[in-house]
Amino acid sequence: MATGKAYIVPNNRRFEKGKATAASAFNQTMTQSNIRIPSEEGPVIMNRSLVVAGVVALSYIADGALAQSYPARPMRMIAAQSAGSSLDTIVRIVTNKMSETLGQQIVVDNRGGAAGTIGLEIGARAAPDGYTLIAGASSSMIVSQFTYKKLAFDPDKDFDPISLIVVADGVLVVNPGVPAKSVKELIALAKAQPGKLNMASAGIGSSSHLSGVMFTNLASINTVHVPYKGGGPMAGSVVAGESQWVIAPAAALMGHVKAGRMRALAISSKQRSPILPDLPTIDEAGVPGYEFTSWNGIFAPRGTPRPIIKAVFSTIQKALADAEVKKLYAAQGLAPLGSVSPEQFGKFVRADYERIRKLVQVAGIKPE
Repeated sequence: MATGKAYIVPNNRRFEKGKATAASAFNQTMTQSNIRIPSEEGPVIMNRSLVVAGVVALSYIADGALAQSYPARPMRMIAAQSAGSSLDTIVRIVTNKMSETLGQQIVVDNRGGAAGTIGLEIGARAAPDGYTLIAGASSSMIVSQFTYKKLAFDPDKDFDPISLIVVADGVLVVNPGVPAKSVKELIALAKAQPGKLNMASAGIGSSSHLSGVMFTNLASINTVHVPYKGGGPMAGSVVAGESQWVIAPAAALMGHVKAGRMRALAISSKQRSPILPDLPTIDEAGVPGYEFTSWNGIFAPRGTPRPIIKAVFSTIQKALADAEVKKLYAAQGLAPLGSVSPEQFGKFVRADYERIRKLVQVAGIKPE
């Protein structure tokens, strides 16, 4: 071994040097153009750029190995809404195709209640290992920040965005027994019977809540808000006649509309949908200025390795491009969109925060 003064570096090997702390000596050594690597024959001089290149190469190899071995067991997809909700329908279509591609089962775990915030709390606490993914909506990820005084998670800090799935138009529907076959007739009925009609929602802070309150404010009508624990119970209440009307994402309602259990009056987007071309917009049907859309996307717990994020992202894009998947979404009045990259989806979510903040102000919704 080489003799002389020495200090201990983090790997417990000795470098030639004067007295210094291990941390400072190691940092000083790494900033020099050359690095002394100890050996039995004495110090070996290596160029720092070669060492850095080697570390980078090893990192790429490790990332590639992780991506190739993933997934090695079944995965869980937390759907932050109840079974039968729009999010549930949207997620099951894409996860079925993802399971085929990955060769592993993806179990959809419905965690509804509190407008999706219960499911997001569970997802935020899950291990960031790629075996738990979270399907969230604009209502739970963004609207909840304005409708709840305190959340048990931070939507901005506790999740890694992966990909957008769809941007969903809402559909204004009524129970078939309601004597209104147009938006104007519904407004006239509500004004003739103030406080008598029930407006269903999937819960306080849900997209159906926000879109419904916007409608009542802009149409100057007084109806009773009846929040339910998720999209399934919400839709069921309109079918049963407990509630007379609702505005909710098409995926939660179109099956009932096609079966004659609900009557669709209009859609909530600014322009008519190419998938539902016969439905007028609420704006053109009698409420000028009305526009509301929501989105659904997939996230991972914060800290999930980037190779896994990229692998899941790629799998999602392949699933959304599949012809059968597109057909299934079209039957729900939806068109899959996907994202350019996880980073682009993250920017989309942050930009939508400001849009929804303004909508919440228009609707006059206060945190509870």
